[in-house]
Amino acid sequence: MPQFTDEHGVVVSYYVWDVPEPKGIVQLVHGLGDHATRYGALAAALNAVGYSVFADDHRGHGQTGLDQYGGDHSRLGQLGPGGLGAAVDDVHELSRIARECHPGIPLILLGHSWGSLMAQIIANRWSSDYDAIVLTGTAYRMPGSMAAGDFNKRHKSLGTTGYEWLSRDPEVSAAFLDDPLTFYADALKLFGVRDGLKLFGRPAKDLPTGLPVLIMIGDEDPLGGVASVRRLADAYRRRSGLTDVTVIVYPQARHEIFNETNRDEVVADLISWLDAHAAP
Repeated sequence: MPQFTDEHGVVVSYYVWDVPEPKGIVQLVHGLGDHATRYGALAAALNAVGYSVFADDHRGHGQTGLDQYGGDHSRLGQLGPGGLGAAVDDVHELSRIARECHPGIPLILLGHSWGSLMAQIIANRWSSDYDAIVLTGTAYRMPGSMAAGDFNKRHKSLGTTGYEWLSRDPEVSAAFLDDPLTFYADALKLFGVRDGLKLFGRPAKDLPTGLPVLIMIGDEDPLGGVASVRRLADAYRRRSGLTDVTVIVYPQARHEIFNETNRDEVVADLISWLDAHAAP
């Protein structure tokens, strides 16, 4: 497993699903309580059509988190020295590594859930480092447009795992519950007030006009919802000046659209958009 050490001394583990002569690189940025290897099926689908995939286990998550805390699963979720800012920097560092591995190849940043919020922060700071941005399970990062608390409230009558909000597929919620590397976490409680508040923000003004952005959510996603992502898309167009912003909403789908019952449709839409916007 490849690793790098960040400026705070945290050893970050990452994964590479590579193909010979890729037409693009997709960097996956996983969510809170999540880890990179849960995206193996998506990586395989992208490999099959010519995209290499890079993904790290963020600080406090997956193998990175286990290494930070000597294998203590009870400490997963704690980001460690540097907090959220350092986690964002680590994702950007993996972008640099991916570019070095495949110089001159388009790089697409694909963030899901918490990963999509970090991707929005990264796009604000380093937009010129990316050829396209994809945000899934995302929200407009402003109070009133991004929920917190019990995400399963609307779906708790549909099962007993507590994770029915993730997908209509009951195997997904069961697998999440059984996975020793996944966990439920309230971002504000886990990160503290200072780092929690850093999740709020708007798209930056005057981003590169031609940067394409794809936003994909289920209309039963409890993090933001349809109105929230419409506000996000409008901010990218009006505030940031982007001319190529696409929103796809999947009826009745929940938070993890790549693990939904219509996952084949979702992946096909993603690949079609990538081929049209990011492939040479």
